[in-house]
Amino acid sequence: MPVIDLFDLPPFGVLIGIDPGSKTLGIAACDAGRMIASPVETIKKGRKLGPSLDRLMAIIDERRAVGLIMGLPLNMDGSEGPRVQSARALARNINERRDISIAFQDERLTSSEAERAMISADLSRARRAELIDASAAAIILQTAIDRLANAS
Repeated sequence: MPVIDLFDLPPFGVLIGIDPGSKTLGIAACDAGRMIASPVETIKKGRKLGPSLDRLMAIIDERRAVGLIMGLPLNMDGSEGPRVQSARALARNINERRDISIAFQDERLTSSEAERAMISADLSRARRAELIDASAAAIILQTAIDRLANAS
């Protein structure tokens, strides 16, 4: 499936959130009822994208996901830069492997929001570094499922 609008995703089922970074993919998932998004893991990206996509496909299968919400790293003024191009390329690579709906969600400030939440929880700097990408993916996904719920 091509990249679609958020509101064209299947109405029910698990969604996977992705925070696409240059070195990692933060992964989150929500329940089938789309109430709560939770961090799942951080996938390290190596020189080749294949192993990272293999792990992502395994997560999609394990959770029986019906769609993906990918963070779109817009510039603070809303313009698109190289990071957006990279996220769109990742979406194309995913669709080459799997016919799954992908919707983009603005991800501006999600990493700082995740960092603030972890500081409030008194997590060590090392633990925050381990969890930041998956936590940002959970914020991206939660924002999307909240938008879907409020549109109903």
